[in-house]
Amino acid sequence: MKIDVLTLFPEMFGGVLHTSMLGRAEANGILEFDIHNIRDYSLNKHKNTDDYAFGGGAGMVMMAQPIFDCMEDVLKGERARRILMTPRGRTLTPELARELAEEQRIVIIAGHYEGLDERISELIDDEISIGDYVLTGGELPAMVLIDCVSRFIPGVLGCSESAEDESFSNDGLLEYPQYTRPADFRGRLVPEVLLNGNHAEINKWRRRMSLLKTLENRPDLLEKAELTKADLEFLSLHGYEK
Repeated sequence: MKIDVLTLFPEMFGGVLHTSMLGRAEANGILEFDIHNIRDYSLNKHKNTDDYAFGGGAGMVMMAQPIFDCMEDVLKGERARRILMTPRGRTLTPELARELAEEQRIVIIAGHYEGLDERISELIDDEISIGDYVLTGGELPAMVLIDCVSRFIPGVLGCSESAEDESFSNDGLLEYPQYTRPADFRGRLVPEVLLNGNHAEINKWRRRMSLLKTLENRPDLLEKAELTKADLEFLSLHGYEK
C-alpha cells in the first residue's frame, strides 16, 4: 500500500513510520510512505497556509489553495482514497480499518489550526476521527490511522492471527489477560488453567475473561457484541442484563 500524508509538520512522522513494525513493513516493500509539506505549495511569499475566518471567530483557518495544489501534485490524476482527519468525522473502528486496508493507496490530510476551508471537502472521500476529543492538529490522528490500518495488511504483523486476536476483535469484546514467564513473579501467580495444556479450558477461560474485561471497562460494547447463550448466562452472574 502507498500512503501519502499532507501536513504542515512532516518532521513529526519519521520516528513513527520508519521504526518497529511499520519500519519493517516499509523495508520489505509492503508499505510505502511519502510525506508532503503543504507549506511548499503556498503562493504567499511568506509561505502562509492559514488566514482569518470570514465572519469572525477565534483562531485561524487553513487555506484551500495550498491543499488543493498539494493534492493535485501528489495524485497527478491517479486514484486514491482521500481522507481528512477531523473531530467531526466518523469514528475509526476495526471495520473501517479493514475496509481501508483493501485500498492500494490512501492520501491523508492532517489539518491544523481551528479548521480547514470548507471547500477542501471537495477533495475528500472520508472524514475520520480517532475519538471524541480535540487535539492540536491532525498529525497524531494520521499516525494512529496508519498504524491501525497497517495491521490488517497481510505481511505487516509477524503473526497472521494477531490483528484478529486482540482488543476489539471480530466478536466485539476486549482482549483477555495475558501472561508470560515466570509463572510465579514475587508471589503473583499465573492462573493455573493457562499452565495445564488443556486448550479447550484455556479458550473457555479466555472467553470469560474477555467478557469480564468488557463488562468492567466498556460495557457499552456488549450491546453490539456477538454473545452466545453461555456468554449471557456467565455475564448475568456478574450483574449484566441485556
